[in-house]
Amino acid sequence: MYTQNDTNICSSETSKRSRRAFIRAAVASGGSAALAACLEDRPSLNAPKGVAEPASLPDRQHAWNDALPTDQDGNVRPPKHHIFLSLSLSGEPNAAARETVAAALTEVERAVEWSSAGLLFTLGYTPAYFDRFDASLDDAVDLPKPSPIVVLSAESDVTVDANDGLLHFASDDAAAVLAAEEALFGERKRLNGRSMSASLDAVFERTSRRTGFVGPGLPADRQNGLDGIPEGEPVPEEAPFFMGFRSGFRESQATEDRVTIRDGAFAGGATQHFETIELDLEVWFEESDHEQRVARMFSPDHAERGLVGEYGERLGSETGVTTVTDEIHNHARERGVVGHAQKLARARENGKPVLLRRDVNTTDGDVCGLHFVSLQRELSEFTRAREAMAGEEFGRYGLGPRQSNGILQYLRVRHWGSYLVPPRTHRALPRPDPRM
Repeated sequence: MYTQNDTNICSSETSKRSRRAFIRAAVASGGSAALAACLEDRPSLNAPKGVAEPASLPDRQHAWNDALPTDQDGNVRPPKHHIFLSLSLSGEPNAAARETVAAALTEVERAVEWSSAGLLFTLGYTPAYFDRFDASLDDAVDLPKPSPIVVLSAESDVTVDANDGLLHFASDDAAAVLAAEEALFGERKRLNGRSMSASLDAVFERTSRRTGFVGPGLPADRQNGLDGIPEGEPVPEEAPFFMGFRSGFRESQATEDRVTIRDGAFAGGATQHFETIELDLEVWFEESDHEQRVARMFSPDHAERGLVGEYGERLGSETGVTTVTDEIHNHARERGVVGHAQKLARARENGKPVLLRRDVNTTDGDVCGLHFVSLQRELSEFTRAREAMAGEEFGRYGLGPRQSNGILQYLRVRHWGSYLVPPRTHRALPRPDPRM
């Protein structure tokens, strides 16, 4: 619940840091008072108007890259503000419910432009959703039930998502993600000046709500007073992530084409893995220096040669880890450390990444964490990458999960879910084979 004083914080002329921190707090809390605070003195959203006809949008729900800007190095820049809603069906996925979901999502697209300045979103479905049908899921879709076979550390305590779906909103405008959530669940009748003819509240129940943010300066603004991070503002001001380094380099990201399902009823869709990771940054920052952190995040060679810079600014669009993958066993044996990115590069296909990651920071529950979002054609590709990340083979050199085996010792997986993100054509309560 926000008070008048809270609203004044958002609309005052104090510091930019206070305003940004309040906006993220508003997104995290949600509700009409939070939205009113984010709107400040505006009568409506500043988000650009939507397209006249959503059919002009790409059929791939996950086709965000063309709608996103790039940074100075040509890397895609993700939206700043994110909301993840876990959904459970209130009734049966019948024709009426399907029509309601389709109409509500289309209304949002008509109201707000498909862009980072406006709104981007995906709706994905769990294996549990498809279990209710007599027919089995299309054979072209690799969507096994979640089984955290690699949970990264013994301290992980994983809750597997057994709900029906996951709705992910993203925008550079905090008010846009809040307003879209409210409009889709019947809490506001108009969105960006347009009347909403349908909402999801009669079809879905929101069972959990997670929030995130990403971008230079945002973690630094939010680092004080969090569980899992030391005092003294250790996160560099320009770092987009809590661990202090850039991510999402162009050469380490799969293309949207690569992660898209090619055949079958859901051709044009993708599979998605979503997990929440709690970060232990007290140990990360207090028990290692910058060079050691670079070695564990990238590789020992990156640290020795000063390739990274303070937060990754020297890397441009390439991490360069493919040049050190062949040295990984020598590094483990002779230097006693292997890099996180160095390990993951071994899961590439012919040197090309198979995962498209859209991770964001989170402070849900006042705990420093990461929402790990991965898109891929097949979930087995994610599993292979996770096995490479676990690096169990390096135990022979004394590198267990807590001994310089990348960044494993700083991660605790808390939530885990797998989803099918259908093409836009079939995103409204799909049958296992929507062609039938």
